[in-house]
Amino acid sequence: MLVIESWVINDDNPVPVPSAVVLEALRSRIDRGLLETWLTSSSGRSLVFVTNTQRAMVMLLEEEGDSGEHAVDPGAQGSSDGFVLSDGQDDEYRDEDTVPVGEAFRLVKQIVDTGSWPSDARRVVDR
Repeated sequence: MLVIESWVINDDNPVPVPSAVVLEALRSRIDRGLLETWLTSSSGRSLVFVTNTQRAMVMLLEEEGDSGEHAVDPGAQGSSDGFVLSDGQDDEYRDEDTVPVGEAFRLVKQIVDTGSWPSDARRVVDR
């Protein structure tokens, strides 16, 4: 029997967020100035989305304390700031370690839908 993970946004309603509406939820949070979103799966994994509205850091963590893996944009030049965390910290990341926000949305939707990165996703394992 195939069991599909369900995902919830940590600081929102504890009701699972289906992949069909996860992007709407992320956009709504961004519109409210919430640029950091943590989703937790029913199997205990975490999916992290932090954006400056142009680029995003997307990380998938297997368990608490895991260094995980994150999406990358090989060859991207420079860095971007404005990645404001929920505690008010304003981070700057190398563009190579983030992806354009449209790509980040695609990655998050796929992970919430299937539990896995898209086969063509570029990512680095940090473990």
